[in-house]
Amino acid sequence: MSADSAIQIESLVKHFPMGGSVVEALKGVNLALGAGEFAGLVGPSGSGKTTLLNIIGGLDSPTQGSVRVLGEDLANKTHKQLADLRKEHIGFIFQTFNLLPVYTVFENVEFPLLLLNRTNGERQKAVDEALERVGLSHKTKARPATLSGGESQRVAIARAIVKQPSIILADEPTANLDAENSHNIMRILVELNEDNSTSFLFSTHDEKVMAYLRRTIHLVDGNITSDEVTTPSAP
Repeated sequence: MSADSAIQIESLVKHFPMGGSVVEALKGVNLALGAGEFAGLVGPSGSGKTTLLNIIGGLDSPTQGSVRVLGEDLANKTHKQLADLRKEHIGFIFQTFNLLPVYTVFENVEFPLLLLNRTNGERQKAVDEALERVGLSHKTKARPATLSGGESQRVAIARAIVKQPSIILADEPTANLDAENSHNIMRILVELNEDNSTSFLFSTHDEKVMAYLRRTIHLVDGNITSDEVTTPSAP
């Protein structure tokens, strides 16, 4: 494995029991993602994209095969060690935002830093910078219920980036957004990737997201059918 690999996957298989049969969600996937890449798993619903992201993030385990993230073999990790890896090095962006409704925008973004035991001053500075980057400095005291879909997703991005993770896994991040908000979100993520060399891996079937990718990995029925460097075509 290259020293600058963010993710290395070999012969990855994932089976799910369903009724009296077994569903093969992933069928021997091999994939390497370098540091600073801006790549996407592209394919129809049910192709295995989210399953693959969840395994990379240590939220699920494979049936067979190996997964290394930032040089760490996930198979050798306890649940606590996997949680620590996520806490320190991986940011997640979900299509459903997953904001805590009783917390303010500031508190939602601050939450990952509380888990890392950062000081009050460190948390304040990091949250202020993250919210400024996504254009929501004026919404620090707002609750999620008062936000639009685009604003909610920008809060979710701020929460994902506030600890400056090495890898961000984004599962259909624009699925609930209109075209204008989708483009705004993707421009923020491109800027983040360029400024911080953060590795991005998307799961998507949204053409608006695909237009920003610099690498497109097609996943169909649990198999990678093509993997190519792509030139962004977004406006």
